[in-house]
Amino acid sequence: MTIDSLYSDIDKNYFYIGRISQVYRDNSTAQVENLTLLSHRKLVAETVTPSTINYMVIIDSIQGLFLGEVYQNKVLSSDNLHESINKGKTEMVFPEISIDIIGLMPQDAKRFVLPEFSTVGVTDKVYLANDNVVKIYLNSMEISNDKEESLPSFATYLNGVSAEVELKPSTLFSHHLLTVGATNSGKSTSALSILDKVVSQKKKTLIIDPTGEYRDSFSNQEVKKLTLGVDTAISPGKVTMQQWSMLFETNSNTQGAVLSEAIQSLRYQMKCGQAVPFTKVGQNIAAVQQMLASVTNGDTDYDISLLPQQIAAESVKEPARGTNYEYDTFKANVNNYLIEKVTYQLGNTNFLTFFMRSGSMMDLLNEIDMFLHAPQTSLYIDTSELGAADGIGGMIIDLVCNFVIAQKNIEPFVFFIDEVHRYTKSQYSESEYHGGLTLVAREGRKKGIFLFLTTQNPQDVSPVLLGQVGSLLVHRLMHNDEIRAIQNHLDDYSIRHIRKLNQGEAIFTSVNLLKNIFIHVNKSDRQQYNETPLLK
Repeated sequence: MTIDSLYSDIDKNYFYIGRISQVYRDNSTAQVENLTLLSHRKLVAETVTPSTINYMVIIDSIQGLFLGEVYQNKVLSSDNLHESINKGKTEMVFPEISIDIIGLMPQDAKRFVLPEFSTVGVTDKVYLANDNVVKIYLNSMEISNDKEESLPSFATYLNGVSAEVELKPSTLFSHHLLTVGATNSGKSTSALSILDKVVSQKKKTLIIDPTGEYRDSFSNQEVKKLTLGVDTAISPGKVTMQQWSMLFETNSNTQGAVLSEAIQSLRYQMKCGQAVPFTKVGQNIAAVQQMLASVTNGDTDYDISLLPQQIAAESVKEPARGTNYEYDTFKANVNNYLIEKVTYQLGNTNFLTFFMRSGSMMDLLNEIDMFLHAPQTSLYIDTSELGAADGIGGMIIDLVCNFVIAQKNIEPFVFFIDEVHRYTKSQYSESEYHGGLTLVAREGRKKGIFLFLTTQNPQDVSPVLLGQVGSLLVHRLMHNDEIRAIQNHLDDYSIRHIRKLNQGEAIFTSVNLLKNIFIHVNKSDRQQYNETPLLK
């Protein structure tokens, strides 16, 4: 495409401002012909204000047409400058503009691509970008060249570009999407606005909501809704020992082994149809070991409500002489702390309901399995009834993630997890992270699992998980440590503006975009329980 074809309605000379005078590795400088060319003007339906910054220019080069963004505009201060302006001789003043090159349109192309190592040359002519150039730029914003249909607009551009933001699903999710922002910055509103477009376009979505704020956002016809501990449960046998250890926060010493032995004993009791703990004191050691060895991989169910009593029953020892188990006071004292933690966790009524499924309740993993293999269906899981404890939430996320990653031939879907910081780090250990979510982040894209996460503080997200995220929607952040956690995803200009963003405004950065964009997210009309009450 030639420069003349971009300015077919109005002669390009009306948009001419100067020539490239200096070329650097990371930017270029243009010498404006005179100060008059930077004055505000209206050309038919187009209005240009070149005396400021953040507007786009087009550079006609031998390599093609370069697209640049002006980030500095200056006139050298001198006595001659003031004298020329006072006498009205602005044609004697020669301003300079600094340009950041953001795109290149080769001569045989019709869209902008990343310039890579190409750059402009000295004396190349610089023109103000007209509406036609801006339109091509917006159409070139997504690097992907596939024929995928864009989602309906969920935002509008800021920073001098008046247009709707329409992006392809792959641009948003192909490298996972993380929305970050302080409280009341518009993070949850942005998440719902994007979910609204995804669900309305019948893209498969799995939504996990820890607070219940999205429970009425979608109709029953759009998504199937489950509430854990109320209408949906799971057999405790489906939960691995590692996940139980995560939930009960066992230490690295003996608690994990004691918990495993207690569960093994309860599995034997369930196999025998006994609804009481398995008592070992006074029983023959060899006989007990033979009985427990009869538990097979198919004998997975057990009564979790008996777990504290069974842990207490594991406080036995083998005597120096004799063949029967004896009560061990020392073990009983050691196990007491584990019993207290398990009892505390089981004290949540809905927690017990979740792991003691009745005939009328749905099975969580069965529902997820049906969702994974059915086209154009969405599933909403409300975990708010199980309480706000990090342990249960992290265990459920880990359980679901390990389940979905193990399935084959699934339909691609968006996996939305709200407030992901609840599930990625142990509340007792700074170095312990739940592995299922990280596994999905690393391997999920190969199977068509695309994460969409939200968090208030990127510091609370595992660095391993954050390193797998290629797209960020950044709302206002105030603390240096929070900004530092995501600085590798942003340029210097974006970093300086994070604290200045108003509610609903955000910076969208992605490996799938030509450059970072500033947007204002349009609030969805769907119901959302996230309003901040007013003091009266």
